[in-house]
Amino acid sequence: MKRTADEIYEALLKRIVDGDLRPGDSLGEQATAEEFGLSRTPVREALQRLSTAGLAERGSRRAFVVRRMDQEELEDLFEALGEMEALVARLAALRMTDAECQALRDVVVKGEAPGVDYEEVNAQFHDILRRGAHNAMLSRLLDDLHRRTMPLRGAQFRVRAERVTSSQAEHRALLEAVLAKDGDLAHLRMREHMAASLRVVSQLIGG
Repeated sequence: MKRTADEIYEALLKRIVDGDLRPGDSLGEQATAEEFGLSRTPVREALQRLSTAGLAERGSRRAFVVRRMDQEELEDLFEALGEMEALVARLAALRMTDAECQALRDVVVKGEAPGVDYEEVNAQFHDILRRGAHNAMLSRLLDDLHRRTMPLRGAQFRVRAERVTSSQAEHRALLEAVLAKDGDLAHLRMREHMAASLRVVSQLIGG
């Protein structure tokens, strides 16, 4: 059941990112269940996940629709995320252990390998930095923003192949700042990295 719900979620997410489903379009449980030939239970779970990610909302009749997110809201979201990620990068540069630095180096190398699942690697990269900051409160505060943005941040790599290349370079620059224990530079590089993501995501959702 879980795997089926995941598949529905990924299919609907792709349609939203590709523009096949636009803000305000219906995501009715019954229609979606019939399309996929499934019961409404996994469909309901997938729609709830889209809602948690900020990509779906309840319409006038309580049915799910694609969420309307204007450019200002998207910019506010990524601005908040970018500042928090930048703080994480600064702290990580100053606090990461040798083992954590090696893990970050390894995931950067992994992300440059042919055929790698870069969406997964990107999530691992940010997770290593977050844990390396050694600030539990900051990590918890980031949880909600990660849930709301990670689907879009991941989708950019599937839709725009060139974004993988630019992100690889940004990860490499961040790694160098962390290994140099340069907190200010790590902060700057992360802000640039998140700004680049915002530009691509804005294009994907028609902002």
